[in-house]
Amino acid sequence: MCLALCLLLPFLTGQIPQIGGMLSPMHIPVLLAGFLCGPWWAALIGLIGPVLRYLMFGMPPFPVFIPMCFELAAYGLTAGLLYRFLPKKTIHIYTSLLGAMVAGRIVWGTAMSIMMAIMGNPFTWKAFFAGAVTGAVPGIILHIILIPILVITLKKANIIKE
Repeated sequence: MCLALCLLLPFLTGQIPQIGGMLSPMHIPVLLAGFLCGPWWAALIGLIGPVLRYLMFGMPPFPVFIPMCFELAAYGLTAGLLYRFLPKKTIHIYTSLLGAMVAGRIVWGTAMSIMMAIMGNPFTWKAFFAGAVTGAVPGIILHIILIPILVITLKKANIIKE
């Protein structure tokens, strides 16, 4: 289900890269997968989601989807690991989410640096900050509001077990 959402949610942004880049709709199901499915399944969903979406719909474009695969895998893995090992209190949903968001952005920056170096282009701190923070603020806010609400609701519905 999370992988299907990874493929379908970006259609809500109308496949407009600027809006999709700001709201990061593929991040939502991967982060949820960390809470629902555990770290390893979530990492796998994050790793293959962008590749499948590129192969099926041509978005995210090449080569953008390559570092995104690593970023989303880090999101799912980190959210799942933190949620698994931290006490099951509401505050730790936020801790797991924020930890995953930081780890994913670090991994994205590292992957971008490597990819850009291979292509012969520098990846500066300014470019990292613009891509990981400034341009992502709407998505960061959306995720901080939406993911905990969904996780808490799913816990109350006994879909997520303690």
